Amino acid sequence: MKLAVVGGGSTYTPELIDGFARLRDTLPVTELVLIDPAAERLELIGALARRIFARQDHPARVTTTADLDAGVDGADAVLLQLRVGGQAARLQDETWPLECGCVGQETTGAGGLAKALRTVPVVLDIAERVRRANPDAWIVDFTNPVGIVTRALLAAGHRAVGLCNVAIGFQRRFATLLDVAPADVHLDHVGLNHLTWERGVRLGGPDGEDLLPRLLAEHGESIAAQLHLPRSLLDRLGVVPSYYLRYFYAHDEVVRELGEKPSRAAEVAAMERELLALYADPALDEKPALLAKRGGAFYSEAAVDLAAALLGDGGSPIQVVNTLNNGTLPFLPDDAVIEVQARVGASGPVPLPVPRLEPLFCGLVAHVTAYEDLALDAALRGGRERVFKALLAHPLVGQYDLAEGLTDRLLAHNKEHLAWA
Repeated sequence: MKLAVVGGGSTYTPELIDGFARLRDTLPVTELVLIDPAAERLELIGALARRIFARQDHPARVTTTADLDAGVDGADAVLLQLRVGGQAARLQDETWPLECGCVGQETTGAGGLAKALRTVPVVLDIAERVRRANPDAWIVDFTNPVGIVTRALLAAGHRAVGLCNVAIGFQRRFATLLDVAPADVHLDHVGLNHLTWERGVRLGGPDGEDLLPRLLAEHGESIAAQLHLPRSLLDRLGVVPSYYLRYFYAHDEVVRELGEKPSRAAEVAAMERELLALYADPALDEKPALLAKRGGAFYSEAAVDLAAALLGDGGSPIQVVNTLNNGTLPFLPDDAVIEVQARVGASGPVPLPVPRLEPLFCGLVAHVTAYEDLALDAALRGGRERVFKALLAHPLVGQYDLAEGLTDRLLAHNKEHLAWA
């Protein structure tokens, strides 16, 4: 089994390698190719990957290349984890929206749109080259904004599934609180990527006993603290929202906080420098503890589980993924990409039925889906007017003067990445 990782020079990659090494019985990789144009970083990561595999006595061959076509040739699955423009572009995404009094964040709001505009054309080019190399290959997208990127891939007819670590993070957290194995915890997880709610926490399977009321009663304070939301809000909602919902439920508060502290991009850039120095140590043969602060917790377990289910008989049969709606949420178009539990196999994911979504949640989901329609159109066809309309449609913007100012700033800061700008 050959896997390729596009963006293999990311400091995230050792998390993924660690999962491949530990979970080789679930996903028997024989060849792993790390692909990245950043040659120096790629060699550091590649050497560490070989040491991690050697420590675990994993027999897979690990190679590195800057040649995308050679790297994906014959791959059974290709994982996408790229960042167009790097941390410098992320820093811009988190900064200029604040000038308009809006959230500066790399996956939602104006910053998220900027990332989508930079990313979608690049990902579609990669996907076409994967299809030429092996039309049966699966593409697993971990590249943000996952919902929009996955929708672009599926609209172009690619064999693609979107993956996010939010659900598996909740699963692990709830399993710890309940003192049970993570595999025994099933989430009634519903929404769009980075716009989801846990409406149930079931033990033993999708039809098992719902322990969410117990979790909120016994651990509501700690869960709320982790989300930086008040306990009273969780009690009133009766669900556990993704921490990304804080950008919607406490927008102005978040904007004030972001204006008073260093950006996450600056923190991550500093952390990456430390990580790369650690990776350069020829004695290091495991992922360092610092990597846990980088983000992407449990990404490796989720990626292994998904790839195993898509490529063979391994992996969990039911997983949270990003895939086509196809009537699952009846108030959305079939070609919308939603993030829900699905039954995953060699033919791809099939969403499980979702009980009727309450108006409090479905209104926001429908609103953001409409924005994503316009965002994808702007990413595919370009043009200032399409960018403006996407921003005007976003619930975190919604005013014409804000949309105008944000459009000007987005285009000014992204000219080098937008061929049409």
